[in-house]
Amino acid sequence: MSLDIKTNVIEPRRQTYAHVAQRLGADKPASRYQEATWDVQATANFHYRPTWAPERELYDVRLTAIQMDDWYRFNDPRQFYYGTYTMARNKMMETEEANFKFVEKRGLLDQMDDNWKEKVAFFLLPLRHYEWGGNMNGCNASDKSYGTAINQVLLYAGMDRLGIAQIISRIGLLLDGNSGDSLTAAKTFWMEDERWQPLRRLVEDSLVIDDWFEQAVAQFFCMDGVVFPLVYDHFDQENARHGGAALSMLNEFMIDWYADEMKWVDRLLKVTAAENAANAELLTSWVQTWGERALEAARPLAFHVLGDRAETVLEDIKAALHTRARKVGLAPWGDSQ
Repeated sequence: MSLDIKTNVIEPRRQTYAHVAQRLGADKPASRYQEATWDVQATANFHYRPTWAPERELYDVRLTAIQMDDWYRFNDPRQFYYGTYTMARNKMMETEEANFKFVEKRGLLDQMDDNWKEKVAFFLLPLRHYEWGGNMNGCNASDKSYGTAINQVLLYAGMDRLGIAQIISRIGLLLDGNSGDSLTAAKTFWMEDERWQPLRRLVEDSLVIDDWFEQAVAQFFCMDGVVFPLVYDHFDQENARHGGAALSMLNEFMIDWYADEMKWVDRLLKVTAAENAANAELLTSWVQTWGERALEAARPLAFHVLGDRAETVLEDIKAALHTRARKVGLAPWGDSQ
């Protein structure tokens, strides 16, 4: 007996959903990102107002001072929705796992001199608490934000911070032979050492920012715009001078993540600033306020690790923030105008 398998081509009655077609024009095929993002935000038929803020709706554009005619004007340049986001992060983690195996198998961290190991434990491991703050800010901003295009990138960014905190913790366990003593000491540094208190205070202040958009600007543009270049670029270069080049391999995830993160952060600010002059003025004031605070908070750590080079490095980081601000349509501030 033979089987004759035939295929039939079924023409779809329409190329995409009606609400996507309204934005895309006519009945054109939409990307997965467009179908998973555009106009997914619930906008009507809410039964109850939130008990903690009964003057507002459950999802309310008034939770930020930023004004947008269309909250879907922003689109993630990476085109991340849940599927593409998880695949991208899985690929990055596979590389990170290979780096950990390579460094651990060959005992490469043992090549660092003991004094520098102590300094690494001081300036790197307490950042797991900074990352926890980043997670809280990302999740809170996502919860209060409006429009799936924005609240999904905020949630992805917030969850990434837990992964980074775990990577930093694993580095600590490699340094102390899995005793966990270095992580206990790192918490003491974070809670009590005077050189960490400005950054800890900044994180705690950011947790109680009422406007979710300001909170996102403070965390993902200003604080990260100072901490990530300082730690994973300038401190990393100092590592190499003390036999700690292997640590650069373990920091690879954070370096790649920050480069990826700047894409959506800068795009979000550019679209929002271009919406109207009031938005641009508001964003500029937030960037100035939190940018200056982040630079001052990082100053004690920079001088502890870099010594006399710290002032030059902080000026370079400030200039980089100014450049990003100008590119997204904001006014620079301070001496670098």
